[in-house]
Amino acid sequence: MEILTLCIFCVLLLVCVVTGAPILLALALGLLLFLLYARRTGVSWDELLRICGRGVWTVRNILITFGLIGFLTALWRAAGTISVIVSYAAALIRPSVFLLMTFLLNCLVSVLTGTAFGSAATMGVICATIGAALGVDITLVGGAVLSGVYFGDRCSPVSTSALLVSSLTDTDIFRNIRRMLSTALVPFLLSCGIWLGIGFAVPHEGVVPDLRALFAREFVLHAMALLPALVMLLLSLLHVHVKMTMFVSILTALPLCVLLQRIPLAELPALLLLGFHAGDPDVAVMIDGGGLSSMLRVAGIVCISSSYSGIFERTGLLKGLKRTIRAFSDRFAPFIAMLITSVAASMVACNQTLSVILTHQLCGDLRQDPYETAIDLEDSAILVAPLVPWSIAGGVPLASVGAPAASILLAFYLYLVPLWRLLVSLRFSEKNRGAKEENRDRTSAGQ
Repeated sequence: MEILTLCIFCVLLLVCVVTGAPILLALALGLLLFLLYARRTGVSWDELLRICGRGVWTVRNILITFGLIGFLTALWRAAGTISVIVSYAAALIRPSVFLLMTFLLNCLVSVLTGTAFGSAATMGVICATIGAALGVDITLVGGAVLSGVYFGDRCSPVSTSALLVSSLTDTDIFRNIRRMLSTALVPFLLSCGIWLGIGFAVPHEGVVPDLRALFAREFVLHAMALLPALVMLLLSLLHVHVKMTMFVSILTALPLCVLLQRIPLAELPALLLLGFHAGDPDVAVMIDGGGLSSMLRVAGIVCISSSYSGIFERTGLLKGLKRTIRAFSDRFAPFIAMLITSVAASMVACNQTLSVILTHQLCGDLRQDPYETAIDLEDSAILVAPLVPWSIAGGVPLASVGAPAASILLAFYLYLVPLWRLLVSLRFSEKNRGAKEENRDRTSAGQ
């Protein structure tokens, strides 16, 4: 019965992906499926409702943060913050280093905004526009964008995925980020080297478009517009609580919208709820978005997915899988077990959030230290999900920039972080095995 239930769930997800139906619909149907399974095992409806309620309650802080992120991303657009950053950065772009700059600029914007989808829809679209003007293959641009947007999605203090991992493992997000930067250093430098090499190898033609003149048609491009981003960086470095950091940045951006960009006060509520919409159609393609409405889908995914965990635990639906994974972890290493589990979970879940929750549900007890579990999740499920061709985690950013699915093969950073951790884990596992054999030999010799 357990295997049949899980197979039906997998089919539901795949049907939604193939037909283009919202992934939220598949997750809602999956929740109904698991509720019926739990009811069949003898769990009452009252208890099931309490389980789902507790699941949503556990992620209440994430949901509040999602709302703040929606307000923040709308205001940064409206205040001209993103436009000024892009205008200054575009002046540094040269054809030979364009792909490297695409990777780095998407890293920067994703760290500031904490969202892969939002970064791809803004900086990613801008880089794709510049790439088209230079005659660079969109497949290469897509790979650089996908790598860059998930750099910040993984390790930004305002990242929804980093907040989810922190919540699941009950760990401090800033301490997690320090660990993430450490494990990503070598892969990041290798990625930079690869993009620089490819940039010099591929031909270029055309010139970089004048983005400053384009954005000047919609915004007052003044250095003051950088204040919300600078406040965010400063408070993050001081380890101020994430929600307070975002709140202060929001308060900094509000007067800039009114005084610098001349947005009427009466329009601010709609801006916060529905996001920013530029009057110039050319600018709108690159900069529109944000707002509370932009976070509703991901909030829905988190609410439904968080309900799964309680049902799985109450019914023991995943007990058999957990025993198998535990045996594999004991034989090799916890990270290796989690990486393999995250690949399977990502192929089934078709989105990053559920993939992370499933991976944690199956592997959360492989380590005693919750911070080790957190970094394992960050180096596996967070980055593996976008590599699944039918997952929205990679599909949405690539669709935003008009890049084909083949760009996934060129998202070097997403491969290098798990591979680097895998090499380190194998080496550590080999050392442990050698130490155990040496101790065993000493014990035998002593006897």
